[in-house]
Amino acid sequence: MFVIFNENTRFPIKIWLENEKQLEESCLEQAYHLSQLPFLHKWVCLMPDTHTGKGMPIGGVIAAKDVIIPNAVGVDIGCGMDFIPTNIHMGDVRQIQTGNGTLIQAIVGNIMRTIPLNMERYKMPQESAVLDLAKQELEKYEKERELLPLIEDGYFQVGSLGGGNHFIELQEDEEGFLCIMIHSGSRHMGKAVCDYFHNRARELNRLWYSEVKDEYRLSFLPVASPEGQQYIHWMNLAMDYAFENRARMLDKTCAIVKELTEKHTGHKVEFGEEINCHHNYASLENHYDVNVWVHRKGATRVREGELAVIPGAMGSYSYVVEGKGCRESFCTSSHGAGRSYSRKGAMQAFTTEKVMVDLKSQGVILGKRKKNDVAEECRFAYKDIEQVMMQQADMVTPLRKLKTVGVVKG
Repeated sequence: MFVIFNENTRFPIKIWLENEKQLEESCLEQAYHLSQLPFLHKWVCLMPDTHTGKGMPIGGVIAAKDVIIPNAVGVDIGCGMDFIPTNIHMGDVRQIQTGNGTLIQAIVGNIMRTIPLNMERYKMPQESAVLDLAKQELEKYEKERELLPLIEDGYFQVGSLGGGNHFIELQEDEEGFLCIMIHSGSRHMGKAVCDYFHNRARELNRLWYSEVKDEYRLSFLPVASPEGQQYIHWMNLAMDYAFENRARMLDKTCAIVKELTEKHTGHKVEFGEEINCHHNYASLENHYDVNVWVHRKGATRVREGELAVIPGAMGSYSYVVEGKGCRESFCTSSHGAGRSYSRKGAMQAFTTEKVMVDLKSQGVILGKRKKNDVAEECRFAYKDIEQVMMQQADMVTPLRKLKTVGVVKG
């Protein structure tokens, strides 16, 4: 970790990398913008997976006094990870053949037929305790009439994966056991909420002659203001919805794994402890004896003893970790490996054939309807997860190392 504190900063920038050369110029520029915010507490943090985002770097963490910044949470509010281990040893299932290929291929195929991917949605509304509660507490949300349709619309998306870097993976841990990992968020709801309140904050900041420049894309809302309170209501709804969305997909995936594995092997499938955690959100926390709103945009909370999930890229490794409670990072770690190529850059640098050959050479089963954009999310487009883990050794202790066996993408 190194620190930048110079004539371009109001607050220091702490960066969990070795030097500035490992940082994109545009990412550093965004960090300078963050460091100029007058309401920050202590410093700006950049995790080792950091890269350029919208307004604030992905892998960025700030603690703010009495304000909340929609773009410092991001457009996929509540995006995060869900993980569960099983008692099934890969050695007992790897070579099993079914009527639909190997057992792993059959599981991947059933997941794709059961869970809507990318822009797909369910034809009928699904059960949602989160949305049912929102309708019971509609007075918390009804001031934003433009956003109200998100609640009814959400019933058709809960338990769906989405696209981009979201995935459902079957993984093998170092002891050879099969595990399940899911990466997804709040679907359309998070983006709609972020965009709506960012635009509202821009309007208000202009009225207040705010010293936060509009081009920084970091317009803020005082948490005591009606608008700030409304954003917090909607942000928490999106977070709860994202949590439920992942849990619903995990239930469906576990049911598929259990049914097919028991049918073809005779082994009884049991599941271990589930870990469901966010990495795009803001929360009121106490750091250095001050209550502040910690914004984590592509970053995972890891208090001392807290379990979390840090994914790599498909065909690479992922980790289950235990937090060390690192005070300097506001008890935060990376949320993954972090991009080294933009999606467009990855498409230009790597061919579909190269990616498919790489996955096949590793024995990874890919479930994806259209392969032409597979390079966007290939492991070559991401940083080395091992280096990222080394750079955050003061934040987390690795508990499980996991290798991709099968992956479903939107």
